[in-house]
Amino acid sequence: MHHDKPLKQSHLKVATDINAVAKILAWFDRLALRQFPYQFCVDCKVALDEAFANAVHHAHRHLPQTTPIELELKIFADRLEMRIWDHGQPFDLPAKLGTLHQKGFNLLDETGRGLILMEQFTDELSYQRLSDQRNCLFMGKRLVPVSH
Repeated sequence: MHHDKPLKQSHLKVATDINAVAKILAWFDRLALRQFPYQFCVDCKVALDEAFANAVHHAHRHLPQTTPIELELKIFADRLEMRIWDHGQPFDLPAKLGTLHQKGFNLLDETGRGLILMEQFTDELSYQRLSDQRNCLFMGKRLVPVSH
């Protein structure tokens, strides 16, 4: 993790409702669109959209629609950090991605597509269970990607 101070940061809390995605993407645009190149923003919005959809459809599948999903954007001069907190059961992100890659994942497949897109459109992707029984999905994207 980096230790510099963000230029901008914002939190948003929405209900477990897939229709909130329009509000989330408008929130993203207000914060990031003037800060980063267009394609960079498109990539981040795809990842954010997929992450939110996964929280609604998987993490909160058996929870009331009033269960909040919290989001955070941190904008730095050279990168963007996105976090989503949910209240679902935790899962092993690296193992799930490994399984998807092992079976020769196809983007036309329904299961796992969101995780693959999040991985492809960001430079950092992690997921952890927190002591308050929430999960935090972290996605980071650098303005100038580091070569692998």
